[in-house]
Amino acid sequence: MQIQDLPYSDPGVPDARSGPRLLWWLGRNQLGGQCRALLWGMLHFASVCALPFCVGLAVQAAVDRSARRLALTGGLMLLCGTAIAVGDTFLHRAAVTNWITAAARLQQLLARKAAYLGSALTRRVAAGEVVTVSTGDVEKLGWFVEAVSRFTAAALTVVVVCVALLVYQPALGVVVAVGLPVVALAVLPLLPRATSRADVQREKAGRATELASDTVAGLRVLRGIGGEDLFLDRYRRASQEVRHAAVRSARMWSVISALQVLLPGLLLIVVVLRGVQLAREGRITVGELVTVYSAVMIVNYPLRHFVEIAMAYSFSRPSAQRAARVLSLERLTDTEGSRATELPGGDLFDPATGLRAPAHGFTAVVCGDPDMAGRLADRLGGHAPEPGPSVLLGGVPLDELSLDQARTAVLVQDKDPVLLSGTLRELLDVPASGTVRAEDALAAAQCTDVLDALVQGSLDASDPMDARITERGRSLSGGQRQRLALARSLVADPGVLVLDEPTSAVDSHTEARIADGLRRLRSGRTTVVLTSSPLLLDRADEVVFLHEGAVAATGKHRELIGTEPRYRAVVTRETEDEQRTSADTTVPPPPRDRPDPSDGAPLLGALEPLEEIEESA
Repeated sequence: MQIQDLPYSDPGVPDARSGPRLLWWLGRNQLGGQCRALLWGMLHFASVCALPFCVGLAVQAAVDRSARRLALTGGLMLLCGTAIAVGDTFLHRAAVTNWITAAARLQQLLARKAAYLGSALTRRVAAGEVVTVSTGDVEKLGWFVEAVSRFTAAALTVVVVCVALLVYQPALGVVVAVGLPVVALAVLPLLPRATSRADVQREKAGRATELASDTVAGLRVLRGIGGEDLFLDRYRRASQEVRHAAVRSARMWSVISALQVLLPGLLLIVVVLRGVQLAREGRITVGELVTVYSAVMIVNYPLRHFVEIAMAYSFSRPSAQRAARVLSLERLTDTEGSRATELPGGDLFDPATGLRAPAHGFTAVVCGDPDMAGRLADRLGGHAPEPGPSVLLGGVPLDELSLDQARTAVLVQDKDPVLLSGTLRELLDVPASGTVRAEDALAAAQCTDVLDALVQGSLDASDPMDARITERGRSLSGGQRQRLALARSLVADPGVLVLDEPTSAVDSHTEARIADGLRRLRSGRTTVVLTSSPLLLDRADEVVFLHEGAVAATGKHRELIGTEPRYRAVVTRETEDEQRTSADTTVPPPPRDRPDPSDGAPLLGALEPLEEIEESA
């Protein structure tokens, strides 16, 4: 696999039973690239370590005054220099390829897992951890995967040098063969402590990042309550803890690096002292002494990769554990589907609650429990994260369809929809029927002021469709984000649209116009809205009231507000004392020719003179 061939057509099935198993799986799938990097690394390191032998031959040729051997040695040095350049070039190319392709494979796996799990992902793993795994962790894992081949090449080269020195000059070769393993393995006892300090540093850095992210996300609210200084002090303390942890971690790694300089230096001193003694005794020549000395000095270069592989594993081990934890998550329901059929149509029926949403109608659902409403919305979309009876669409269980078919048939907009960064045109470029234009969807969602805000915030965009939306739409208010998300759902124009509290962050005037636009634009299509807003409830064809997980009442909003006390308590937010008072006083339902005082229309009329207020996030 080359970089230009990315992405993978199939990234494979990872071994996510543990972090080390995931690392092993990644390395095994990079076997071709690892072998190429190993071969080029062997050429590079062997050529580097061959230079001392050439130098020793040249010195001995000069001592013996042999011009022919000196010229031959010069040719060998030129050949080694060429091999060093070629090997280093292609080793770097192969190493970078292994790094990027391993990271890309893991990113594809994480993206596939996120799409597979859907909303269940962030319920089982923190969103910040998912972001950490898909950004910084994949780079650390790619680093370790590519470092393995370079380390293997360096280790083999050290072994070859030791064997060559034993053959070339046994008296000094024994000293080198004994000393090099000691130099290479001396830092191993320090690695656990260095690893633990690095883990503490990453943990504290993660907490500081989460605190900074929360502060940025809630900056509008913090300014409103004057809490900027409080959170700034918290971040200062967190950043100082990160600094202290980083210093402690750096101290340990500096000790390891110092040992990697000190121990080879001591070995070099021992070799020189022993070599001088042997040369004075006449047991070795000057050229042999220079060769062994140069070999010990040059071999420090491949020895550096022993420390690098230790650091790479230290940093990649917790990253691999986090990645394996995400990749090991599974849905509780099957997503492949056991029924091959065209997209169904008809009534939407939930056996768990008894809710039935008639086809081509506008149905509003009132739940006293917001958590139950969220679970109901997940269930209505099919393939819910929790096990249970499947929702039926036209008598066809959605769980028996493939996940793609179910998502095409029923679109669920969460209570807290996410806006992706990019232009407004890109935001609204979603799989759609083509029937609803973006302009009509934006108008129905009352996004006029949102378009103006986007243009004002973009210096180089005169067309609102080309204006950029910042990350998660944080430059917009909560109501503005909510309306853009609603417009995106309307553009998709699914056969069945389920909206969970689509207007909870907008003012009453805007909510009333959105209700009218939603009813107009979704005419002839099935729409289910989970809400307790009287303005939306009054415009629904049918209102279904759920109490304790089952349908308790069905009818028009004006009928239920007068005949069902529990429904009235949810919609009007009555207290327990007010509910008891209402129960003691039986109030007949108002005639149809007179407006209901609890209805949204008179409330809207009373609020007309008031200034519209957009609620913040």
